[in-house]
Parts: sequence; structure tokens; C-alpha cells
Amino acid sequence: MRIVVMVSGSGTNLQSIMDAVAEGTLNTEILAVGADKPCTGIERAEKAGIETFIVPPADFESRPEWNRALEEKIASYSPDYVIFAGFMRIVDAQLVDRFANRIINTHPALLPSFPGAHGVRDALAHGVKITGLTVHFVDSGVDTGPILAQAAVPVLDDDTEETLHERIKVEERQLLVQTIANLPVPTV
Repeated sequence: MRIVVMVSGSGTNLQSIMDAVAEGTLNTEILAVGADKPCTGIERAEKAGIETFIVPPADFESRPEWNRALEEKIASYSPDYVIFAGFMRIVDAQLVDRFANRIINTHPALLPSFPGAHGVRDALAHGVKITGLTVHFVDSGVDTGPILAQAAVPVLDDDTEETLHERIKVEERQLLVQTIANLPVPTV
């Protein structure tokens, strides 16, 4: 299987994927790692000898122009799947349609509960005793695509947003790799 991984931050999910590939537990080729800005995830990929690219939204006059540039850059690699591994940008319906049922994202809550950018904070504010994470296909909504896998994480009495999110991230890294390993190679 051939993937492009998109990141926006530290790249810990990316590192889990790279480690699994290096260990031989994930039969996947990382064609490239892309980002919307310079970040640690891009540095991790460069250090591993993986091709990288950055498509900054500020370089374009409009969101649609940025989406088209990002779409064409990803498409230039002909990936089987696009993995949003901490990629903190919402892409438009045209980009999603181009890679329909081939963009995978993670979310730090048990969808459909607590979608959006603050899933951990929202779960804590609501007072749930169990939250978790979801690996799902991206559709044109926000965290509304078909669910591929989920894992539960208990909320402890003394949890802060940071401590809970860190425990979710540990599970997220494992579940993302496991989910990628179970994906069928698409026939495009």
C-alpha cells in the first residue's frame, strides 16, 4: 500500500507509522509527508529520508486556490490512501471527492460525540466517564465520515485536558497503525 501522510504539528502519529514500516509490521510505503506549515512532523520525515512538501494557505489568495494546490500535490504521488495524522486543516468537498473513501483521519473522541477541534475539552466539560478516539474516513463534513475503528479511554477524576489528551494519543498511535494495516488496497 502506498500512502501520503499529512501533518501540522509534532508528528507523533507519523512517527508511529514510520516505526511500524521500519519494523516490518506495516507493509506500507510512505510516498511523501506533507504539511500546511513548517513543523516537527516534516523534520521527522526529512530525518527518515522521506520526501516532504509544504503547501501553506497564506501563499494563496483564497481557500479554494489552496485546496486545489494541495489536491494536485497529493495527487501527484498517486497514493492509495491519504492519512491525516494530526493535520489540523479542513479541506473542501472537491478534494475529499477526489480521494473519496481514501482519506483517513483520527479524532480524540468517540465520534459522533464531541466532533470538531476541541473533542477532549468538550468531553471533559460534558462530564463523561469514558471517552476515547476514532479513526474514520474523511467526508465533506467535520468528523462525520464513516468510522473505521474506535478505542475507549477512561476519564480519571483528576484529569486535565492535557493529561487526558496524552493518554488518548498513546492509544491513537497504536489504533492508527492497526487501522492502516487492515485497509484494503483500493482499486482506483
